[in-house]
Amino acid sequence: MTLNTIEHLIIHQLHKEPNGPARVALGTAPLAINSASQRLVDHLCELYGTRNGKGFGKFDLDDASFAMPKLIQQFAAEQSIDFLSLSQQMMAELQTRAEAEPLASGGYVLIAQVSNAAMQFIFIAIISEVIGTAMSDEMNVADSIHLDMDHLRVAGRIDLGSWKNGGERYVSFLRGRGDVAGYFKAFLGCNDVKTPLKETQKLVKGLEAFANEQAIAGNERDELFQRAHSYLDALGDGQGEVDLATVAEQVFPESPAQLQTALQSDELGINDGFVPDRRAIKPLMRFKANGAQWKLEFDRASLRSGAVIYDKYSDTLVLSNIPDELKKALLDQ
Repeated sequence: MTLNTIEHLIIHQLHKEPNGPARVALGTAPLAINSASQRLVDHLCELYGTRNGKGFGKFDLDDASFAMPKLIQQFAAEQSIDFLSLSQQMMAELQTRAEAEPLASGGYVLIAQVSNAAMQFIFIAIISEVIGTAMSDEMNVADSIHLDMDHLRVAGRIDLGSWKNGGERYVSFLRGRGDVAGYFKAFLGCNDVKTPLKETQKLVKGLEAFANEQAIAGNERDELFQRAHSYLDALGDGQGEVDLATVAEQVFPESPAQLQTALQSDELGINDGFVPDRRAIKPLMRFKANGAQWKLEFDRASLRSGAVIYDKYSDTLVLSNIPDELKKALLDQ
C-alpha cells in the first residue's frame, strides 16, 4: 500500500434523495489525523486506485461556469483561502450540481489534501452509510450503522503538482452511472474530451508494456497481441466502446485482473468509453521502423517464422523469401 501523508482532512454531509432537493451539513473544522482517519483515507485512496472506469482530464477553460478551477487557484497557488474555506465552498458547488441531477444521492463527503511519493492531491469521495450487525454487551444482536467502505461510487482526485506544471490529465473521477458521473464531473470542473486515436495508442502501449513486464515472448506474445487486435478491430468496426475490464478478459483470460490492473494505471491514464481507432492497433500485428537510410515494415510473426531474422551479435537484419519483383528491382540498381 502507498504511504500517504494526510495534510488536511474534513468530512461534510450532502443530504439528497433521488429526485429530491439537496442540502448540506458542514463540518466546522478539519479533523485530527489519527490512526482511524489514516486507515479511512488509505483505504479509500487504494480503492480508488484499483477501480476500473475512471475518466481523466483537466479543468475546463470556461472557469466562469465552473467553480473548482478558481478555488484550487486560490488555495494551492494564491493561498488566499485555507483548507476549511476551500472545502466549504466546494460543498456549495457540489450542492448546486447535485440539485441539478435528479438521480444524485447524498452521503458523507470526505475531502482531503494528501501527499505521497507519487503526487500531492486533493481527494473527494462521497461515502454512503450501510446497516450491519453487531453484538451488544448482553450478547444481543443489534443493528450497527457504519460507513460503506467497500463500494466507492462517487469520487475524484486533483493532482496539484501536475496542475501547477500545466499537465493535461490532472483531474480524474469515477465514471459510474452516466448522468450521476456527469454531475460530479461538472462539480470538478473537468473537461475529459476523449481522442480515440490517442486513447487507442495508449492502450496499445499498455499492452506492449504488460507483455514486457511479464516476460511474455515468442508465440505466446504473438497470440496475446493477436487476441487484442482481433477484439479491438471488431469493436472499432462495430463502433463498440472500450471497457478495460472486458478487454482484459478477452486478451488475457488466464489472469484478466492482472492485465486490468496494468491498463488502468494512472501513468497510462486510459479513458474508458472510446471507440478504438483501427489505425492505431496495427502495431499489435505489424512492426514498423526506420533508420537514416532505410524504412521497413513486417508482420511481427515473421520473427518467429524465420522470414525475418535479427542477429544481435552482428547487428544485422536478414530478410528471407524475397519476392521476385523486389529481387529484380534490387538487381537493377
